[in-house]
Amino acid sequence: MKSLVTTSALALTVMAGAAAAETNACLITKTDTNPFFVKMKEGATAAAEANGINLATYAGKIDGDVESQVAAVETCIASGAKGILITPTDSRALTPVINQAREAGALVIALDTPFEPADVADATFATDNFQAGVLIGQWAAATLGDEAANAKIALLDLNASEISVDYLRDGGFLQGFGIDIKDPTDIGDEDDPRIVGHDVTNGNEEGGRTAMENLLQIDPEINVVYTINEPAAAGAYEALKSVGRENDVLIVSVDGGCPGVQNVSEGVIGATSMQFPLLMASLGIEAIATFAETGEKPQNSEGLDFYNTGVELITDAPVDGIESITSEAGMEKCWG
Repeated sequence: MKSLVTTSALALTVMAGAAAAETNACLITKTDTNPFFVKMKEGATAAAEANGINLATYAGKIDGDVESQVAAVETCIASGAKGILITPTDSRALTPVINQAREAGALVIALDTPFEPADVADATFATDNFQAGVLIGQWAAATLGDEAANAKIALLDLNASEISVDYLRDGGFLQGFGIDIKDPTDIGDEDDPRIVGHDVTNGNEEGGRTAMENLLQIDPEINVVYTINEPAAAGAYEALKSVGRENDVLIVSVDGGCPGVQNVSEGVIGATSMQFPLLMASLGIEAIATFAETGEKPQNSEGLDFYNTGVELITDAPVDGIESITSEAGMEKCWG
């Protein structure tokens, strides 16, 4: 009997040690409906399983739902999470709760959307969002050629908060097109007469349709449309189609989801900049595993304040001087 008690006590000690050694982590995305964040969750979940990490996942109800993300971070702090991966829905408003998480000992990594400033988080794994915008802006200007001087441009942005991912893509597109962006953190302060206007989409198809309809009321002759992402681009296309303009307007976007790449193939989107959300998430989980084991934090890419996970231009109408791949090649790399 004594032997049994001793063995049981040893077993309980081993189990307690295993529980203590378990690494808890969290993934907090803007929504759980956008294919970009769905793929990010898949990547984080697979990496967590491979690294023996207990992963809890959370998402806002819509893009811009700060309250849900704050509550999720607070839950992660209370659970003793060793690491938190987050795509901040507001890169400024979340700063206080992120500071609390770091003070509690969690490694905080921003995915896709940098905080402002970037060092609010311990690290950021993201596309170079400005460069993603530059690529589609350069492509649109080169595609129009001399007519770029007479372009009528609509910009379909994210939301009124003007978070980093929003102004970086918007400003990158305008700079790539050859337009002075003034304050790079302020959307809409440009004075170039080619800009018809900006409107917000909340990053979804319905918002893209409504924003496009609004801007067409300002100028029905819009011929270039920038969109924050591919769901918004799909909505913009439907609005243009409803007025018979679907074949004479260039639409450009950022994402690289399989539906968006398919829309490039079908001529709905002229060009899109592909991101790699699965890579962002898997690298984030690996960084948490390393931090839990050694205390080491990830390093930024050289010359940047984030780790650059790459971007590729997808188009079936390539132009000289801008590296791109076809939609067929893009379908082999896409997500969602």
